[in-house]
Amino acid sequence: MAQSSLFGELEVEVEIKSSAAKFYHMYAGTPHHVANATPRNVQACDLHDGEWGEVGSIIFWNYVHDGQAKVAKERIEVVEPEKKLVKFRVLEGDLMEEFKSFLITIQVTPKQGGSGSIVKWHFEYEKIDENISHPETLLPFFADMIKEIDEHLLSEE
Repeated sequence: MAQSSLFGELEVEVEIKSSAAKFYHMYAGTPHHVANATPRNVQACDLHDGEWGEVGSIIFWNYVHDGQAKVAKERIEVVEPEKKLVKFRVLEGDLMEEFKSFLITIQVTPKQGGSGSIVKWHFEYEKIDENISHPETLLPFFADMIKEIDEHLLSEE
């Protein structure tokens, strides 16, 4: 049986001013626009198979993390518009050099009692061995991306 220290979960939650629907649409329907919203972090997002926003579609990301150019090939696993939730499974790329599995869940909920939303990025992963660090450096990376996407969405209003 695998050691439980190989499995982990991390989460980052950021309050934004944009509507939940707009932020959700950026990731679920038009992820190729993410590079326009946060070019410092994401350089490209290309569709390799399927349709944007459809379960089973394959997306290829070019991004910069910790000052290094990286890539990720992901499959859309879940799209739930009513919950404003989308899940991506990383299939190939830099993360898979250290992880056996990596699942990313993005959920956006309207803020209670006011305008704006809460964006929650949740990671579930299995490391290839106990010498691999938990991917905590992804938390500020994604928090920064969320804020830049929010600013971009607000500038379009």
